[in-house]
Amino acid sequence: MRKHSFINGSYYHVYNRGVDKRDIFSDDKDVERFLLCLKLFSYKDPVGSVQIALRENVDVQRLHKKKKMISIVEYCLNPNHFHLILKQELDRGISEFMKRLLGGYTKYFNDRHKRSGSLMQGRFKSSYVERENYFEMIFSYVMWNYRVHDIPKNKKYLIRTSEQEYKTRNFHLVNPVEGRKFLKIFGGYKNFLKHSTEIISIIREERGKVSVSKDGSIKQFAPIDFHEN
Repeated sequence: MRKHSFINGSYYHVYNRGVDKRDIFSDDKDVERFLLCLKLFSYKDPVGSVQIALRENVDVQRLHKKKKMISIVEYCLNPNHFHLILKQELDRGISEFMKRLLGGYTKYFNDRHKRSGSLMQGRFKSSYVERENYFEMIFSYVMWNYRVHDIPKNKKYLIRTSEQEYKTRNFHLVNPVEGRKFLKIFGGYKNFLKHSTEIISIIREERGKVSVSKDGSIKQFAPIDFHEN
């Protein structure tokens, strides 16, 4: 039983990892398939299987006109786990989206790699983001999560994160309205990066790892209005 409900218009940190901490991505093809699942399964009207969508050459750009169950605000994919920040747009949107995402990707992965059984470690985990003094930390933690971990050099090519979308303001997985809103909240990408580097440095130090920043101070922001128009 979850400690919170999913409320329309609210933000949640959603994450999961491979069963027994195993890798859930083995190469670029797996990573790109997961990213495509993120996009295709976020709409209210399902596209059917991703395989059918690919075969029928679904116009992904035209999908933007359809109603979404959730909006993707941030993401980070690591070799054996992932983190997302999602905004629920419709009733039961996050639950239905994650059911499609994890079920669809697991079937693809098992078929491709000739395995069976669970790929993920139980039900997906989630936390309510809009808590005082929590969002500024979690927003940094999610997008730069790969910097929290000491990922082996030979697996770093499997990392995908929304940081490039925020840096260039070229939003394709991230909802553009949400992306622009949070860039404004943090005062632009450079300020956001500086603040996040400090946050990640502190997290690493707390875990006994080498810092990624010489300055351990945390920049203070005004209170965040999550639902500002």
